[in-house]
Amino acid sequence: MTSHTLPPKTKTKTDTRPSASRPRAGAAPVRSGTTRRRILGGLGTVLLCLGVLVFVLPFVFTVLTSLRTAADVARAPLGIPHTFTLKNFSAAFSQIHYGRSALNTLLITGLSCLSITVLGSLASYPLARISQGWSTWVYRLFIVGTSVPVFVVVAPLYLLMRDLNLLDNYAGVVFVYTAMFLPVAVFFYTSFIRSIPPDLEEAAALDGCGALRTFFTVILPLLRPITSTLLTFVSLQVWNDLIVPLVFLQDPDKRTVMVNAYSFIDPHTVQPTTLFPAALLGVLPLFLIFVFLQRHVVAGLSAGAVKS
Repeated sequence: MTSHTLPPKTKTKTDTRPSASRPRAGAAPVRSGTTRRRILGGLGTVLLCLGVLVFVLPFVFTVLTSLRTAADVARAPLGIPHTFTLKNFSAAFSQIHYGRSALNTLLITGLSCLSITVLGSLASYPLARISQGWSTWVYRLFIVGTSVPVFVVVAPLYLLMRDLNLLDNYAGVVFVYTAMFLPVAVFFYTSFIRSIPPDLEEAAALDGCGALRTFFTVILPLLRPITSTLLTFVSLQVWNDLIVPLVFLQDPDKRTVMVNAYSFIDPHTVQPTTLFPAALLGVLPLFLIFVFLQRHVVAGLSAGAVKS
């Protein structure tokens, strides 16, 4: 009896390399993720364009209406303009006494920004470095002051300015703006100073510097980014404000641009061809300042944002 032996089984090598026709694992989710990102990116672009139109269209409408004649606006207020004229700007320029009112606004804004930055930085330095209980409570009181609207304190401030003989005075208006925006300045400066390493002040103390000298030579130069941010915010608020100059300044020669532009508003009839040019002339100086100083303003805002 003969025995037949079976040949040994040979192991066949399987090709583990991915073939071109075989889909790789995870290819579908990657493709779907890319499609989702493209859809979200396109949706974001559309929303951004709509937001830009919402902000730009009123400004364009204001400019076009300011350049139109009264008859053209009366015929088609939202229609296509047919005639353009610069007489509206010349009339508004003379009626609001633009040169004098612009200088008044510039003086009030400059003095207010100066007092707010100086007092705010000096008050914030000890609040940021002293770690006692009273400093925390004082800082919290300043934070509460940022939430108080101006309409609540107008009447008490008016009585206080009257008793101090500061009504119809530039100094009284500057004091009011300083009290209004000093809590905002303390909030800005305190948060920024806390991010500055104390080692710099310790090194200055070893060199014999006192507290004031350390502040002016070490801390103050480092506050330029946040100061640019604060000045941008305060100057916009003060320049465009209407309530404080309208209440505390009665002399027509001391009125600001916005108060004189407000005088064109009639409760019964509104003339867009006179109101809109006055409003544009009111914001023109501030707009030109930001156009020429745009690089410095953006640099200050970005530097203050990335400070660690």
